[in-house]
Amino acid sequence: MKINAQYSLADPGSLAMKIAGDQRRRMYEKFLSLSAIAPQDSVLDLGVTSDRTYSHSNYFELWYPHKDRITACGLDDASFLEETYPGLKFVRADGRALPFANLQFDYVHSSAVLEHVGDRSQQLRFIAEAWRVARKGLFLTTPNRWFPVEFHTTMPLVHWLPPAAFQKICRMRGLDFFATIDHLNLLSAGQLKELAKDAALDHTRITSVSLGGWPSNLLLLAKRQDERILHAASKNLSTSVML
Repeated sequence: MKINAQYSLADPGSLAMKIAGDQRRRMYEKFLSLSAIAPQDSVLDLGVTSDRTYSHSNYFELWYPHKDRITACGLDDASFLEETYPGLKFVRADGRALPFANLQFDYVHSSAVLEHVGDRSQQLRFIAEAWRVARKGLFLTTPNRWFPVEFHTTMPLVHWLPPAAFQKICRMRGLDFFATIDHLNLLSAGQLKELAKDAALDHTRITSVSLGGWPSNLLLLAKRQDERILHAASKNLSTSVML
């Protein structure tokens, strides 16, 4: 089975991808409403992909109208985004060690990346780095572990087993890529809440979008405290996260 840079097995014209596109649109609209982002605000989209298989692979760059306010960042070479969306800036970097100053962007947006960065310590590092560079707020999405179908492998229920058992089934099906915590580490709402707490995020809210009445994707929103403390925060935040 061929896994693309979007960490997916699904064909572009499949029902699964149509549903994925609809869910991404709903998450994008949640970002707009929950963050109350303004046209002049700068935004870092963290975790862009080189994949062009799906029309909504980099949905934020596609749908957000203020391209000149976007900095797109990811491990993949997605420099084509600068040509596709004039005004946008692309920076190739690891989300766990960002080459940006404290509070450099008004908002940080990251969709369906957290589950791919590694074990809990790496997930915490990723969130903490995103928060370090966010001046006003952070919006992050990740699949809900307790949704009945695992989106990447399209297997039902087996991801509810202990990780070692799920990884064994992945290997049996020839899905070795997903049989390691380095590539797939699903989270529950409770685990996401604990990560947000340990990353010392302010004013956090965890919500979701649903599919068939069941929460399919978890959404984490964090907002900085009032503007008066931002200057002090910029001095106190470390430029690197030691975990």
